[in-house]
Amino acid sequence: MNMAESKCGVIAVVGRPNVGKSTLMNGMIGEHLSITSSKPQTTRHRVLGVMTETVKEVPTQFIFVDTPGFQTKHSNALNKTMNRAVLTALADVNVILWVIEQGKLTPADMKVLELCPKGVPLVAVVNKVDLLEKKNEVLPFLHKVSGQRNFDAIVPLSAQTNKNLDSLKEAVSALLPEQPFFYDEDTLTDRPEKFLAAERIREKLFRLVGDELPYTCTVVIDKFEIEEGRRVIHASILVDRSSHKAMIIGKGGEKLKRIGSEARQDMERLFGGSVHLETWVKVRSGWADNASLLQSLGYE
Repeated sequence: MNMAESKCGVIAVVGRPNVGKSTLMNGMIGEHLSITSSKPQTTRHRVLGVMTETVKEVPTQFIFVDTPGFQTKHSNALNKTMNRAVLTALADVNVILWVIEQGKLTPADMKVLELCPKGVPLVAVVNKVDLLEKKNEVLPFLHKVSGQRNFDAIVPLSAQTNKNLDSLKEAVSALLPEQPFFYDEDTLTDRPEKFLAAERIREKLFRLVGDELPYTCTVVIDKFEIEEGRRVIHASILVDRSSHKAMIIGKGGEKLKRIGSEARQDMERLFGGSVHLETWVKVRSGWADNASLLQSLGYE
């Protein structure tokens, strides 16, 4: 391949919580890489997803950076850490995707837009159009969005149903610089399997424990080894209070068993091999507001 004819670039995916950023990145790369749930704060780290394919006869490598939802209401150490992750992601990128929800343009959305640096190609992604009863209902909102900034493109789509993702792919490809690939063509992410394992467990916590689960829980991988071709993983779920511990364990330990079982199945699909997973729940009060502890737990 003549590398001078290839395109490659870093694309930051930003927005307020719960607009579908992680679902969008997963849809674009064709893999459930970044964890998702209906709860805010599901994404807490920058997650890089790589997709390499040919767009309009040009070999193109898209390097997406999924970011936490920018927090405007809370200011504990965890939220400050997540906001730093957003700002860091915006510092050196080729394209920015500002993701908003169809029909909703909130002060939190506008705050994120203000963070997007001038001079960097900017695409407004209007997500969740599948929830509209009539297709033409999107037009007045698109007109409203167009007045907020001089966007390089405005793309309505549904990340959940993969509707119109090809249009976004073409719009982003047109904005990427012509340069060699940064990663091998079969690369999916720069995150290690240990990180991905912790995220799979945390996704099940958010999805299975219900709305009563506080956000003050996280997952630490205590052991990650490959023994006779099988990944052996020991994980601790950290919570803020004893009552939270009981909530996760459930009656007779059934809730924790289900969390572990579903997380293990997801890991086996992602890693392409057998996984032995053991989980424990531990109380560590105040972890979400302890900056030094957050750093030791892998929060940037």
